[in-house]
Amino acid sequence: MKVHNMLKQKGGTVATIQPDAQISAAVKLLEAKGIGALVVSADGKAVDGIISERDIVRALAGQGGDLLAMPVDTIMTGNVVTCTPEDSLNHIMGEMTQRRFRHMPVVEDGVL
Repeated sequence: MKVHNMLKQKGGTVATIQPDAQISAAVKLLEAKGIGALVVSADGKAVDGIISERDIVRALAGQGGDLLAMPVDTIMTGNVVTCTPEDSLNHIMGEMTQRRFRHMPVVEDGVL
């Protein structure tokens, strides 16, 4: 099965947040949508980074509550591994297991 088959069932909506948005806004958006990660994107099309619940919790442990007023791009993962709609799910699952992450944005022709 390919990624595009899964997206037909799941849908192609991607939750994004601006790099300069406060981390508190990311927390609220994650909770409101019931999701575990947001793609960080200045234009809603290109992937600038990704921020997950795990990123936020780890940063809170080190920096405390002041973290919530900081911009998302201070703790986001900037070098994001992406996939294409034509990639196989087996390949994607292997990459995610080997690299130890749970979220992989789908990009086609440079667009999320």
